Amino acid sequence: MNTQLHQLARALRDLHKQLIHLESQYFGNVGSPLEQLQLITNHPHFAWLQKLSGLMAQIDERLDDKEPVTPAEAKAFRQSLEMLIGPCEEGDQEFRAKYNALLHDGPELVMAHGAVRKLLAAI
Repeated sequence: MNTQLHQLARALRDLHKQLIHLESQYFGNVGSPLEQLQLITNHPHFAWLQKLSGLMAQIDERLDDKEPVTPAEAKAFRQSLEMLIGPCEEGDQEFRAKYNALLHDGPELVMAHGAVRKLLAAI
């Protein structure tokens, strides 16, 4: 499970990067990388992304643990991600609405989404 979760963590970083890239384009020029980081972490326009960021941090923290990831833990991460990006029906509709809108705007995001979905299906 650790290998699958490591692959998922890498794919999520790419997905997150693509989301930030598109949202930054809509927000406008923000200046230096430090200013962009402060904006992403503090501005309400980017607040919806914190749900994904937090889940990514949880996965990374778990992977840093010496104990192997159990299948139950991996499935719990999968379910949490599916609540955000789909296809879970009971998911976070606010997050999903913004996420799905961006999916229509960026082919790179669509590719990153596909990679994450493929990895989630294997868990």
